[in-house]
Amino acid sequence: MREEKPKAPSQKNKSAKTKSWFWPIVYSGIAIVFVGMIWGYNAFMKDDAPGFAGDAAKETKDGLIVETNAEKETPKYPFTEALLDEVAIVQDYYDVDAEEAMRESAMLVFNQQYVTNTGVTISVQGKTFEVVASLSGTVEDVVLDPFKGDEIILSHADGLKTIYRSVSGILVKKGEEVDQGQVLATAAENEWNSTVGIHLNFEIQKDGLAVNPRSYLAF
Repeated sequence: MREEKPKAPSQKNKSAKTKSWFWPIVYSGIAIVFVGMIWGYNAFMKDDAPGFAGDAAKETKDGLIVETNAEKETPKYPFTEALLDEVAIVQDYYDVDAEEAMRESAMLVFNQQYVTNTGVTISVQGKTFEVVASLSGTVEDVVLDPFKGDEIILSHADGLKTIYRSVSGILVKKGEEVDQGQVLATAAENEWNSTVGIHLNFEIQKDGLAVNPRSYLAF
């Protein structure tokens, strides 16, 4: 009996098998490329986007770790905002361009001598109140003066300093880092400016020169 040879697969069957695996591979390759393009675009946009408050991105500079996307602080009141409705400015900053009445109220008198006020004198209905840091910064100095009242000087970024005069019960020390809103001391009275009772004399300096605190805060 004559043995039959197996039939070779037809060209049509070969083509069908080729198509069965060729196109899925092509589609998979296109999908991978597309996903890669989306991922790369998102990564680029994230790196290029401006920082937001709370970003933790850091970079090294001269061996130091510095914040790159930290939100810039603006000065806040040197007292808790809950007291805002009770606060009165009893002596204003001396501004040579201000009206005469305001300039007169900004003159401090002691021993028959006039001294211009370089800050604002704050009173809360004659009561004691907590004095808080207007900005985060470093305690540059603490001056103890029983006659004029104790004083705290904080240094901040951008050449700013804030000065808190006529305080007692100081809770910070020279060289200490403080946070915005942190309690520094308590407002007190002193002999040098006894007519206003318990108060805080608050001063802001820019590059070593006193500026009107009202230009930063809406008293």
